[in-house]
Amino acid sequence: MQKWDISQLADDQTEQWQEFLHVSAMSMGVYKLPAGSVDTQSPHTEDEAYYVVSGRADFEVEGETQAVSPGMVLFVEANADHRFKDITEDLTLLVFFAPAEGSKA
Repeated sequence: MQKWDISQLADDQTEQWQEFLHVSAMSMGVYKLPAGSVDTQSPHTEDEAYYVVSGRADFEVEGETQAVSPGMVLFVEANADHRFKDITEDLTLLVFFAPAEGSKA
């Protein structure tokens, strides 16, 4: 068994994206976007889920936009165009890829 404290991982994080688990079936990381920043990510080759730990923004997937806030879980199918927009409060997101990020690239 392995365990992590997401709050501690986020507090210690110095990069926008930090992966902390990578096995063949899945990977996990913390993604942080400051208020007012621009999310420049491009589609991934794996399915992806986000858990919004803190912050507020809009989330656009394939042209459809939804407001997001803490406690929400967002699912994005592989290869879907998506990004966070209009980030009004610093975002901290727990991100899951299945299979592991980059494994289908």
